[in-house]
Amino acid sequence: MTSVAEEIGDRIVGILPRLRRFARSLSRNQHDADDLTQLVVERALRNQEQFREGANFAGWMYGIMKNAWIDDRRARGRRAEVALPEDSGEHPAVTPDDANTSLWAVSEAMGKLPEEQRLAVALVLVEGMSYKEAAALLEVPIGTLTSRLARGRTALAAALGDPP
Repeated sequence: MTSVAEEIGDRIVGILPRLRRFARSLSRNQHDADDLTQLVVERALRNQEQFREGANFAGWMYGIMKNAWIDDRRARGRRAEVALPEDSGEHPAVTPDDANTSLWAVSEAMGKLPEEQRLAVALVLVEGMSYKEAAALLEVPIGTLTSRLARGRTALAAALGDPP
């Protein structure tokens, strides 16, 4: 018989790749995304009693991540920190020559989207959330989410050289 803590831990392990991908969409920097993901896992484990059985676990985790990211941005603003330059896309273990070039192009194009469009695209198109789930997570009406998603898709198509 597994304990509630073990069950939450297993669920976190299962969603970890999706959390890291969403963190990367938020921060646009691999190192900040890793730090954000670690913070979210810590908060989820520390506050696991707040999760209501039967609720959407992924939605709960994405909500923690969004709030942690907002907290971090506010703290950086108060400290007047200067963010590191945007990740160039170059990673020591992987180069564009090693990976699928189209994936690098999409990642780069996503990074250039305005934040609200990038988040809508990341949640709906990358993470597969429903419009209703994504709108609730972002705390916007579905119509606003739909508009951001449409503008994001158009911008991605233009950046990738596809006709709109």
